[in-house]
Amino acid sequence: MLSVSVAKRLGALSLDVALEAKAVGVAALFGPSGAGKTSVVNMVAGLLRPDSGRIAVNGRVLFDSASGRDLPPERRRAGYVFQDGRLFPHLSVRGNLAYGMGREPAGKRLADFPRVVELLGLGHLLSRRPGSLSGGEKQRVAIGRALLSNPAVLLMDEPLASLDEARKTEVLEFIARIPGELSVPILYVTHSVREVERLADSVVVMRGGRVAGRSAAGVAL
Repeated sequence: MLSVSVAKRLGALSLDVALEAKAVGVAALFGPSGAGKTSVVNMVAGLLRPDSGRIAVNGRVLFDSASGRDLPPERRRAGYVFQDGRLFPHLSVRGNLAYGMGREPAGKRLADFPRVVELLGLGHLLSRRPGSLSGGEKQRVAIGRALLSNPAVLLMDEPLASLDEARKTEVLEFIARIPGELSVPILYVTHSVREVERLADSVVVMRGGRVAGRSAAGVAL
């Protein structure tokens, strides 16, 4: 389970958010641009420090202002998928995927290389370089790299935003497979109702840095 309760002053925006995500499934942060959604994800990742609060994944505390605990990003086991793929252009798809793999024994990994390749339909792309991939293919590789980093939580910040409608549909269906295949909580940032309806098990609606509402899967926003 992902548990987040944080406060942060960001210029004119006063961020104050509390949420919980199940151990398996997708919790969506939904709302307009400027609501503070990405800032929340960055705080979970360790890229932005809250002024106060607590962040924990499966009982492991990543940040706690009361005790002074603040794990660096590399120790948080947070797989992060950004709006653009951010792949290494000099590496093949295989190389990009393998880059995120640490030295964790195979039996302790969230998923092994062949499973991720199959899950995301990447087998025919392994020898290619990012420059020859479509936008949708790049995002699938980025998702695979994040999964192979053995994350305790998967963070996805509007991963479809840079894609055209056809590629959005393609990648959306691959993302939808992840909760059924792998045991990892997913925190998913979006302002798309369509993505929420297809993916989310729970929804936190944000406006102006605050939680404006909550919804379970299948309940209208």
